Amino acid sequence: MEFVLAGFMDALHPVNLMFVLVGVTAGMAMGAIPGINGPMAIALCIPLTYYMSPLAAIGFLVGLNKGSFFGGAISAILLRTPGTPEAAATSWDGYPLSMQGKGEKALRMGLYSSVSGDFLSTMVLILVAAPLATVALYMGPPEIFALICLAMTVIAGLGSKSLARGLIAAALGIFVGTIGTDPVSAMPRLTFDMYQLERGISLIPLAIGMLAFSEIIIQLERHIKRGGSECALTFSSKPEDRYVSWGEYKGSLKTLVRSSFFGTAVGAMPGLGAPVASFFAYDQAKKRSKNPDEYGKGKLDGIAASESANSSVVAASLIPLFTLGIPGNLAAAMLIGAFIVHGMMPGPLMFEENAQLIYAIFMSLLVAGVFLLAVGRFGLKLFCRLVQTPAVILYPVVIFTCMMGSYMASYSVFDVKIMLFFGFLGYFMRKFDFSYVCLVIGFILAPMWETAFQQVVISSEHNPYMFFTRPVAMILMALTLFVVIKTTISTFKNR
Repeated sequence: MEFVLAGFMDALHPVNLMFVLVGVTAGMAMGAIPGINGPMAIALCIPLTYYMSPLAAIGFLVGLNKGSFFGGAISAILLRTPGTPEAAATSWDGYPLSMQGKGEKALRMGLYSSVSGDFLSTMVLILVAAPLATVALYMGPPEIFALICLAMTVIAGLGSKSLARGLIAAALGIFVGTIGTDPVSAMPRLTFDMYQLERGISLIPLAIGMLAFSEIIIQLERHIKRGGSECALTFSSKPEDRYVSWGEYKGSLKTLVRSSFFGTAVGAMPGLGAPVASFFAYDQAKKRSKNPDEYGKGKLDGIAASESANSSVVAASLIPLFTLGIPGNLAAAMLIGAFIVHGMMPGPLMFEENAQLIYAIFMSLLVAGVFLLAVGRFGLKLFCRLVQTPAVILYPVVIFTCMMGSYMASYSVFDVKIMLFFGFLGYFMRKFDFSYVCLVIGFILAPMWETAFQQVVISSEHNPYMFFTRPVAMILMALTLFVVIKTTISTFKNR
């Protein structure tokens, strides 16, 4: 308790509070710009923390990450241009509401859902960090491989009208994720003698191309065909179309709690991240709803499920980072760089060597949630103005931002070419009804999936029956088969 109280007092120092507030505000502004996401924002701002104290630096970066998560929902709802994969599920119901003039209401629901999910996740992080990390530690390669198979199957069934097309897109994502150096033999593969491909394809240019650039192409096409008559940024003046009532929030409370705890569990598992939590929470909310046909047409419950789940991953992803030294997602991986800059290495020893700092960071997470609510509540329209510009100005700026964001990820023109390639690939995938989201998720999970698979093959000495000796892996594989069969039957019934 001595370290807990001392850490909480350190976090409430005015200087630390100021840096957390600046981080939340800057993250929200950067997240609202299509093509800018949390990991990219953290990577760009880590040099700014060189002259800060460790607590101020981590608090600033954590606030930046939290703000960018909600900021990504702004562009997803208003423009259907999610800056991150997890924001795609938010756009499914947020964008139709924007087209109805209820964009402000959708944004407020996204804000309240983000704050709710973030608060619940942070409390879980503070109270049960070690037990959840222990669960993740005891998962071996067979369990991880089976869990990723289940996650990709669920997402493939959700992200596309056809399970087969969803699985094809996910398989393509895994294939793209294998480009580069083999993790076991350290030999280059699928590089075609291009040295830029030896390090593999970066996530940021691929995600920007698939999610942002391809959507801009489609919106440009729609704008030319319809003469610019369609505008998703027109807000209604009616109070019921602008604000979220207590009854509407209360009606989504079950979804918020369920999605938040699911996002927390997923965030504690290294490598799965916010996209898995967001899409699966949306899928569960849709399946448990009495009116599932309303989803995708502008239902607040869909926004609540997606935003609460992906925001709860922010704090939960720090569980394996602090206790095991393993980043739960890309943003947590960026935070490792900040810790190293300030002379610390995340892992089990941090609770013994820097216990006061750890609990100060926990308090900074709670403070960042309060600032997120305040800044989002009073500055919502200001952030909306970042995208509330004429199409002739907005689209060139977004395209330029996509290119610069891809370039700044590793200062490589080759990444810009990668972004353009996947941008046009995403455009044609949308046209032919292939799930671009499944491709992105498959790419994100590919390294962990492949490593687990190779470890299973090596440790079992090529024994295909190894999964039958691991009960948890058997259960997960059985659930995967169940999802495939159930989704296939549902598809035939719908036809």
